[in-house]
Amino acid sequence: MKTLSTKNRCHMITLGSGLLMLLSLSAIGCQAEYAGQTLPSAYYLTDDVQYYAPGPEFKLAREAAALKEQAASTVSEPQR
Repeated sequence: MKTLSTKNRCHMITLGSGLLMLLSLSAIGCQAEYAGQTLPSAYYLTDDVQYYAPGPEFKLAREAAALKEQAASTVSEPQR
């Protein structure tokens, strides 16, 4: 059985690790998230634009109005 020399073994390890690194980079993709920000991919100029219309700042506006109306309608009499 033929054994690899030290020089050939180093070349094989370097080639293997290089191929593994290329494989892992191709599996990851270009879009990344850093500190809560999603950074764009290479195709961000051709992506569809998503627009969300602004809504009310306070999401429970109707519920707050109903509670306020209910509180105003139930006025208690002062105690004697």
